[in-house]
Amino acid sequence: MVGAECVPFAKTGGLADVMGTLPKDLIALGIDCRVMIPFHSEAKKKYATQTEHLADFKMFLGWREVYVGVEKLELGGVTYYFIDNDYYFGGCPIYKGGYEEGEQYAYFTRAVLECLEKIDFMPDVMHVNDWHTAMIPMLIKAQYQNRPQGGIKTVFTIHNIMYQGQFDFGVVHDWLDVDPRYYTPDFIEMGGSANFMKGGLVFADKISTVSPSYVEELKTPYYAYGLHGVLASRADDFVGILNGIDTVEFDPENDAYAPYHFSAGDLAGKQLCKEALFEELGLTVPPTTPLMSMVTRLTHQKGLDLVMRVFHEIMEEDVAVVILGTGDAMYEDFFRQMEKQYPGRVCAYISYSNAVAHKLYAASDLFLMPSKFEPCGISQMIALRYGTLPIVRETGGLRDTVFPYDEQNGAGNGFSFTNFNAHDMLYVIRYALETISDPEKRSNLVKNAFACDNAFAVSAKKYYDMFTSIA
Repeated sequence: MVGAECVPFAKTGGLADVMGTLPKDLIALGIDCRVMIPFHSEAKKKYATQTEHLADFKMFLGWREVYVGVEKLELGGVTYYFIDNDYYFGGCPIYKGGYEEGEQYAYFTRAVLECLEKIDFMPDVMHVNDWHTAMIPMLIKAQYQNRPQGGIKTVFTIHNIMYQGQFDFGVVHDWLDVDPRYYTPDFIEMGGSANFMKGGLVFADKISTVSPSYVEELKTPYYAYGLHGVLASRADDFVGILNGIDTVEFDPENDAYAPYHFSAGDLAGKQLCKEALFEELGLTVPPTTPLMSMVTRLTHQKGLDLVMRVFHEIMEEDVAVVILGTGDAMYEDFFRQMEKQYPGRVCAYISYSNAVAHKLYAASDLFLMPSKFEPCGISQMIALRYGTLPIVRETGGLRDTVFPYDEQNGAGNGFSFTNFNAHDMLYVIRYALETISDPEKRSNLVKNAFACDNAFAVSAKKYYDMFTSIA
């Protein structure tokens, strides 16, 4: 598996969770699964003394002769290979942005392929993820036919199609020596630029994305950001496999960050977690007050415009609200202002803390995810694991994992709304608060939430079948 980020070494989003969890479950199924990622500065600081130096060599990135170091680490039963170069990955963000980011991951792409002959490991299948590694399938077929790498089959997974890696043809040729004949709409050209993600979609042997509903959405122009045509042409090779969660890390009975533990059969610890969190975050309302939380990147995609539009109306209800995350300054400033306007009822934790995230999952009654689009989503699955009821917009993986409460038969594990509309969301928030005020209805919903099996082992079997079908 090849990707830009992977827990516990580097994380900005759900890709890191997949890269950190899926290999363990594939290994349990008998696959020799190894992970290759950049040696980002934070990981290097923490793990440099634990790695084994496998190789260092020079390679050409276009006209540049650049250094490549390869470090190996065995951790938790998984073998990790780190591509080491301080110019591209030392003391800088995981994603530099703009053309610098393009060169950063063009380097990583080339280094991944070049290092395979030097580490004594040639995979049967290479699983690449998002645009940062999407050119690997193309390079294998276009430039490595007569080398050992030429026999590698590839699977390309779309985690978020909005980010595609689009650059001028001349720059891409400069980085990766791509033959100009590939700069056409049949291959990697889109909108007058070279599109890295399109390269992955055209040349990979199989394509996957992270939920069945997202597959259907990506067949439409609204969701596919211009790539619906190439996805339609690859429909027979395109599948949706739900992400899962690490049920060892996220375990309400043994969570290292939660001050109290609980289970489906004994929820006393959940209320104690809530009381402790209220005190920690300075919430002064009674601990019986429903707590609605968000753990999210503060971006337009996450539906925060809807939240801003009706926030004052939400606060007319008997509810406390905590938002954890960072992102666009507009949203950060808004939630800081709401914390000042509703002291003791609102907490804007404008940072990211894994410890606080765990405490929020454990303590919350409701978890809000009103995403404009959500390829899969991990947070709603974690919330369910802790008996916290999600309120979601019906899109992508949210539709596949959260099922609205049915008063007639008691089915469902949360609440949902269809349209990307602030007042539709507000209506469902009010309905959710009213529903959980009934102890019997709440108990039934929480029981259903605990019964959900979102372990990655379920998804791993589907990946196993896909890998073995092409190996």
